[in-house]
Amino acid sequence: MAELDPTAAGQLIGEHLVCLPIESLPVAQCAGAVLRENVYAERDQPPFDRVSMDGIALASAAAAANKRRFRMQATQAAGEPPLTLRDGGHCIEIMTGAVLPVGCDCVVPVERIQIDNGTAEIESLSLATPWKNVHRRASDQRQGALLLATGTVLHAPEIAVAASAGMARLRVSGQPSIIVISTGSELVEPGDPIAPHQIRRSNAYAVAAALRERGFQRVAEDHVDDDAAELHERLGRHLRTHEVLVLSGGVSMGKFDLVPQALEALGVQCLFHGVAQRPGRPMWFGTTSEGRAVFALPGNPVSTLVCLSRYVLPALFAAMGVRGESSERIALATPLEWTPSLTGFMPVKVNHDDWGRPWATPCPTNGSGDFTALAHTDGFVELPVGPASLPKGFLTRLYRW
Repeated sequence: MAELDPTAAGQLIGEHLVCLPIESLPVAQCAGAVLRENVYAERDQPPFDRVSMDGIALASAAAAANKRRFRMQATQAAGEPPLTLRDGGHCIEIMTGAVLPVGCDCVVPVERIQIDNGTAEIESLSLATPWKNVHRRASDQRQGALLLATGTVLHAPEIAVAASAGMARLRVSGQPSIIVISTGSELVEPGDPIAPHQIRRSNAYAVAAALRERGFQRVAEDHVDDDAAELHERLGRHLRTHEVLVLSGGVSMGKFDLVPQALEALGVQCLFHGVAQRPGRPMWFGTTSEGRAVFALPGNPVSTLVCLSRYVLPALFAAMGVRGESSERIALATPLEWTPSLTGFMPVKVNHDDWGRPWATPCPTNGSGDFTALAHTDGFVELPVGPASLPKGFLTRLYRW
C-alpha cells in the first residue's frame, strides 16, 4: 500500500469517520459540547432601553434649557416595570440594568450628582445628552437574529448567549466513547518498580490528557503487552465497547509490531498504513463495518503526539460537527533547514512581537523519542517536502498540542 501525503491521509480519515449522534442536554451541562442546532435571538437584545449606570434618569431637553436641578420623583430598581416621568423638572433615581423610565432619554451617573433634601443637581449640562448611559433596545441584536450556528463549540460566552435566548436545553453532539491503548512489554506504570531495561508508560497519559483537555469526557485507558493472543482478545473486546480506539506502538515493521495483523484479523479494514511524513511515518488507520474508527499511532512519544494533533483530534471534532479550521497560520521566527524528502513536523514555541503578531520559534528534538524537548512548546508546524531552506517569515500551519 503506497504512502499517502498528510493532506490525503487527513481527507481519507474524514471520509470514513461516522458523524456522531445528536443528544439534548440542559444548557448547564453543555460546556465544551458542540452545538448541533442554530440558536436565534428570542427577543431584541437588549429587550428594552437598558440603563447602564446607577444614577438619575431625566429628560435631556430640560438640561438643554440650562436646567441642572431636578426634584427626585421616585426610585426604580432593575426588574421593575418602568415608571413614567412626571415632567422635565423631575428625575427618577435609577439602577444599572433597569428599564429606562418613560419620558426619560438619558442617565447621569451617581458620581456626577449632588442630592440634597430631595433635589438632585448635576455637575454639568454636558452630562445630560440624549441616550447618554443608555444601552438602546436592539442595538446588539434584533429578535430572530442568528446568534450561534450549528458546529459552534460551546464555551462560557456561548453558554451565556444560549441562556439569554431562552434555551433551557440544547441539541449537541453526543460524546464518542474512546479508549487509549498503549502496547509494549517494556512499559512500566509510573510509581511501579522499574528495571534498567524498561521504560515508563507515558504516551497513553499524554494522549488521554490531550483528549480530556479538548472536552472529550468518555475516555478510558488500557495497556497490552506484545503478545499476539492477548492483543487479539483485548482489542476485540474494545472494538465491541468503544467507538474510537487510539493505540500507541506496535505499528512499524518489527517482529513484535503486532497491531496491524491483530486489527485486520478482527475485521478492521486498513485504509492506510504509512504517511510520507517525519515524525510519525508508520501511522495506521482503519474502520470496521459498524463504523468504529481505529487510529494506530507510532510508539515514539513525539510521533504519537504529532499524529494525535495532526489527525486524530481534527477528525474527532469533524465527526462532532465542529466548524472551522483545525490549524492556524503562523510565520517562522527564524530561518530553518529541512533536509528529509518528506513532509516535516517541527515543534515550536509561539511568541508575540511588540505588535502582537505571533511567531513560531523552531524547537528541534533529538529524534522522535525525545519527548522531554516538547515541554514548554505550544505545538508544531508543518514543513513542505524537503530538502528546503525556509526563510524567516515563511508562512505555514500550526497545530497545537
